[in-house]
Amino acid sequence: MGARSMQAAADSVRTAPAGSATARPSLQAALLTEAMRCAELAGPLDDADVLRTARAAAPDGPGRLQVRARLLAERLGLPPLIDRARAWSSVLLLAIAALVLVAGLGLADRVLGGGGNRQINVMAALAGLLGLHALTLLAWVGSVLFAPGAFRLSLGGLWLLLTARVAGGRQGQGPLLLQAAWQSLARARLLPWALGLASHAVWTLAFAVALAWLLFALAFHRYTLAWETTILSPGFFVRSVQALGWLPSQLGFPMPDAATVLAATSAPPATDPAGQRTWALWLTGCLVVYGLLPRLLLVTLCTAVWRARRGGLQPDLSDPYYRQVLARFDALAPSRVVEADPGRPVQAAPQALPPAEVADLLLVVGFELPPEAPWPPAGLPRGAEALAVDGSVAQRNALLDRLALLRPRRVLVACDASASPDRGTERFLRAVAGHCGALQLWLVPPADTDPARSAAAAGRWQAWLRDCGLMQIAAHGGTLAEVLERTQ
Repeated sequence: MGARSMQAAADSVRTAPAGSATARPSLQAALLTEAMRCAELAGPLDDADVLRTARAAAPDGPGRLQVRARLLAERLGLPPLIDRARAWSSVLLLAIAALVLVAGLGLADRVLGGGGNRQINVMAALAGLLGLHALTLLAWVGSVLFAPGAFRLSLGGLWLLLTARVAGGRQGQGPLLLQAAWQSLARARLLPWALGLASHAVWTLAFAVALAWLLFALAFHRYTLAWETTILSPGFFVRSVQALGWLPSQLGFPMPDAATVLAATSAPPATDPAGQRTWALWLTGCLVVYGLLPRLLLVTLCTAVWRARRGGLQPDLSDPYYRQVLARFDALAPSRVVEADPGRPVQAAPQALPPAEVADLLLVVGFELPPEAPWPPAGLPRGAEALAVDGSVAQRNALLDRLALLRPRRVLVACDASASPDRGTERFLRAVAGHCGALQLWLVPPADTDPARSAAAAGRWQAWLRDCGLMQIAAHGGTLAEVLERTQ
């Protein structure tokens, strides 16, 4: 990874307005962050060279996660794919709209006298122009209320799938982009509204063109609008026309009276110019009110919901994956070397991980043990892991990174019982306590130490723990088997 790309990612956070990184992240930042989470489900990526850059670039956790994700995504070539998806998305949306429009116009041409027949069955024409629209609209409403997963079958779902497929190209990252987009929108409760915005925009455009074509045809061709039926009564036709025409009439569209309706059922139908004009405007009004306006209103609603919930695209910091990454950022925090004064206030005890977030694992850590101390210790239980830290910053950070990944239920820190604890020991214990479920201290006695001296050392360490505010950490002397038996 080049220094220029790392600097660009850092500048993208530094130059953003205050609070924008967390309150209203960009869609690209959300996609990259979620894509990295999905990619690392198969195994963590090597991020040692980007953690410090991300930590210095952003002041808070969400911002650091986004910078880290962008730097890692550049290794996989994801930012250019997202740029390509952005460029192709509008083209594909227009292509889908064109297909819907061609299909709709073909159907409309059939019901509006295709093939030179200028007599139109009004109700059949209305059903042909509004039927598919009504079914898809009801399906969208039902999906919002009852079945969110059904959006994969919508026009919006098709558009998202095609966009990811075209953007993925030969590198095969299309499924990763699609999964990231789907999960990001679902977590922010934006999935039905984002895909609905695309679907309703397609239908709005299709209705606008269809209405323009209909008005052109009615303006420059002579049609005879009539009603044909075999089993329905004229009274049913009158009531249907009046019910469907009531709402358009509130917007100024004319509604045929009963005489005009009945005249259209005669054989041959009446061709009075005034009556035919009323029929044409009634049909146009129904298409506007029941076709164009609902889609236009839903486009407005989806846009408003998108703007209101866009802040939900930020990373979910309660997710275990993000908690582990943030813990690794915290482990990079430099230690402040401040000499203690006798009257310094006692710090609050560190918070251990809740039981639901830890793994059933015992980790035994040797901290600054003398070279002659045997390690790993004898009697290590089966399945337990033993590590050693010599006190260097590098080894401490490596251990904390390991703890952030393992999240063990118990950690037993082995210290030299004859040593004097200091501020470095306190900082180490506090850092370890925040990455496990429970922490105990094992005071390893020298080989020639009698039991009385071991007990005195344990009392001295326990008093030191109490003075530091680490009362929840118990100190035990003896062999490893004895300590484990007492701390079960």
